Amino acid sequence: MKHEKLSLAIAFMCMAGLSNAQSYTVSSPDKLIEVKIEEGEQIRYSVAFGGRTVVEKSDLGFSFRDEPDLQKDLRVVSAVPASHSEMWKPAVRSKHAEITDSYNELTLVTEERSDSRRRMDIVFRVYDDGVAFRYKLYRSERIGNRQITKELTTFCIPGNPDAWVVEYGKYATSNEAEFYRQTLDYVTEQTIAGMPFLMKYADDCWVAITEAEINDFAAFYIGTDGHRNHLTTKLAPLPGESAGEHNVKVRFADDAQSPWRVIMIGNSPGTLIESEIIQNLNPPCAIADPSWIKPGLSAWDHWWSGEVKMEMPVIKEYIDFASEMGWPYMLVDWQWYGPFNRPEADICTPAPQISMPEILSYARSKNVRIWLWLYSTDVNRNDAYKKAFPLFREWGVAGVKIDFMDRDDQEMVNWYHDIIRCAADNRLLVDFHGAYKPDGIIRTWPNMLTREGVMGNEYYKFGTRMNPEHTVKLAYTRMLAGQMDYTPGGFNNVTAEKFKPQQPALVANTRAAELAKFVVYESPYTVVCEHPSFVLGQPGADFLKIVPTVWDDIRFLGGTPDTHVAIAKRSGDKWFIGVLNSSEEREVTLDLSPFLSAGKYRIEVWEDAKDANRNPKNIRKAAKSIDSGKPLKVKLAKAGGYVAVIGN
Repeated sequence: MKHEKLSLAIAFMCMAGLSNAQSYTVSSPDKLIEVKIEEGEQIRYSVAFGGRTVVEKSDLGFSFRDEPDLQKDLRVVSAVPASHSEMWKPAVRSKHAEITDSYNELTLVTEERSDSRRRMDIVFRVYDDGVAFRYKLYRSERIGNRQITKELTTFCIPGNPDAWVVEYGKYATSNEAEFYRQTLDYVTEQTIAGMPFLMKYADDCWVAITEAEINDFAAFYIGTDGHRNHLTTKLAPLPGESAGEHNVKVRFADDAQSPWRVIMIGNSPGTLIESEIIQNLNPPCAIADPSWIKPGLSAWDHWWSGEVKMEMPVIKEYIDFASEMGWPYMLVDWQWYGPFNRPEADICTPAPQISMPEILSYARSKNVRIWLWLYSTDVNRNDAYKKAFPLFREWGVAGVKIDFMDRDDQEMVNWYHDIIRCAADNRLLVDFHGAYKPDGIIRTWPNMLTREGVMGNEYYKFGTRMNPEHTVKLAYTRMLAGQMDYTPGGFNNVTAEKFKPQQPALVANTRAAELAKFVVYESPYTVVCEHPSFVLGQPGADFLKIVPTVWDDIRFLGGTPDTHVAIAKRSGDKWFIGVLNSSEEREVTLDLSPFLSAGKYRIEVWEDAKDANRNPKNIRKAAKSIDSGKPLKVKLAKAGGYVAVIGN
């Protein structure tokens, strides 16, 4: 639906800019966010929020191999305004049953003044919760590939705000590390920081940088250009190319579009958590009939909770576990097709001790469907997936978990798209591990239910890096990009003092905190890490029988990246509340009135017991009546949590 009056208003501002060829302005529908683009020696943009500058004049453009930079000496040939507003329903409801897609847009067609007359279009979209822009590049006069060596986009940040930085130190990475709070001047030319990149300007001004719709392009990381707080886009290099700025990052022979460079903006970190800007920047669903896509919880065989035993009794034990809990899925992990990541590995042939027909028949008898783990090289070798995926559909497999890509260069990005499309053609769901951050592709390909790209529960097995501060920060940082397969559900809860890496694995938080992850974290396909013997019949297991994985609405109830996070999510006529706490005991007050109409409601609660600081497995379950107009007080133990279900 087009808003003609709004479009005319933007056009007037743009024509005023064209008359002196100096500046163009486009604002968000609510007028709080404004982008200004200035034409001079080079074209630069800036961003303001509520009158506060959040991005100062910043550069645009690219460097190429065997071409001059495309940045200076550009003039605006035309400025094309537009506006858009619609409501759309996602095939998979990560956060909302209906999503508002409303923005004002300005497309600048630019051309060099020099004889080469190279063109570059820049499209700006301004939403109420952020800004996005992307480039369109064209064929050159020379037939063959153009080669991008560097993107010249910068984000010049005023002052020295606090930032939550995840530094990978390299481009070939699984995107699994901690976000640390730093001042922005911590970032240098050597930094290779991942995204989303969260910054706090003030209590009422929060900004995060990320990207959306990565397709036939390299993903980017953040560093500086040598000037303090001039953040730069550092593209992942192609295989065989070093990370140097003169080496090739992207090749294209036809017209090419960059991913959207996204600046999420809000007056609280909760605005960013609730935002749908990443999905909105992706094309509509490409699957004609996505009704076969069914999210849900999954049991996961013995990898996390012990040594892998790829044996029929173990697999059946986990199928029984899923069935008892009412979960639709069970994931058969590595070694089901024998040794992996070897030339002889065959993803179409189960290991000798495994009977796939028996597994699938047994699962069907228990109303459970099977996912299969695959190593990425085994999937790719000789186009094995093109044979395997139709076979898996014939078997009745629900989905595939593909692992160990650990890259996000242009070639790997294209590989993801090939895999997702082939999986969709064969009605297979997808979960990538060893993966790069999500970019909203779930809107276009909703069979791409989730991915890892997060330092999740498995790290409790590896060492002492996991802590409650990390689990809280994930909601404000990594989760802003979208779905994350964190694999929650550890029920061997111990205090920080008693924690040690071991098997069966321990988790250093309370049982209530572990339950809260199922509400706070976003993942339509949620894999439960724990062994059946530690869950069945235990306090809190009943909550895992009723918690959904998809939601009709979401509301941020409070918190900060350094303290806690409280979120309410609606499923049908019930609201689920999840609160995750850091290492300090605290009491928080939750205001329910913004999403509950006046009246009395029944609330069922799973919360930290009074002795949870000493005995973190202990939870208190209670049910009572509450008044929606009265604040809800919640006491949280150290590394504690809280979950509740509210209904009539």
